[in-house]
Amino acid sequence: MFEGFRAELVEAAGLDLFVRHGGDGPAVLLLHGHPRTSATWHLVAPLLVEQGFSVVCADLPGYGRSGKPPPAPDHAAHSKRASARHLVAAMEWLGHGRFAVVGHDRGSYVALRMALDHPDRVTRAALLDSLPISEHLDRADARFATAWWHWFFYAQPEVPERVITADPDSWYRGDPRSMGTENYAEWRAAIHDPEVVRGMVEDYRAGLTVDAGHERADREAGRRVQQPLLVLWSLQDDLEDLYGDVLAIWRSWAEHVTGHGIESGHHMAEHVPDHLARVLSDFLADTPSS
Repeated sequence: MFEGFRAELVEAAGLDLFVRHGGDGPAVLLLHGHPRTSATWHLVAPLLVEQGFSVVCADLPGYGRSGKPPPAPDHAAHSKRASARHLVAAMEWLGHGRFAVVGHDRGSYVALRMALDHPDRVTRAALLDSLPISEHLDRADARFATAWWHWFFYAQPEVPERVITADPDSWYRGDPRSMGTENYAEWRAAIHDPEVVRGMVEDYRAGLTVDAGHERADREAGRRVQQPLLVLWSLQDDLEDLYGDVLAIWRSWAEHVTGHGIESGHHMAEHVPDHLARVLSDFLADTPSS
């Protein structure tokens, strides 16, 4: 995986983050979701390099080989605001003062927070399979709770870690054929690390508490994403089924939003990498150099 990329730990505002980076040109940061690592981008990242981008794939704080913040009672150490701050510092360490960001699943919440909190650094953002956390919670009904029950299970104290670490393979059920053997091996090593499991669960605990609070404060203050925003969602997943017009919800959060559904399962970077890379490349074409 990632031929021609450099892999290293970088110091990022008090936390070491594991990154892979390669290519030349305008910088793009790719952020994975749960329970993946940066390896989920192994097919997309080289295609973006071929299109003339400098690509950085990072393990989110608490995930993979990145540093694991100690849990805090208010979960602030695992907030998307804290993760965004660490990732902005990592990009600066790599020489990218300004960059575009692409986030999938849990990584999309970090990307949204980066765009809101660091508008001088983030030039544009693409969010995949995503609505703001607070929008999910404000619309939560029996259908949502049944389909997305894991949000509320992971928020429980102590129990999720014990359940997941008892048999990570049965809990997550990865497939080396669809993921790719090297991506699968890296993912499997991560989910068998109790520290990673704790970090991933803390991400969800932060989501339902401090992160939702930050989003609601943004709404009350009238803060919106000013950068161009691309929203993509998997048509084989349930975002459109639950909410109908996904873009209509995002238009209340951003000044300039476009997007559409993609014929794919949830992990679109693994399922339809060529198509996703083309869509992202078109969107990112006007990204300025850092």
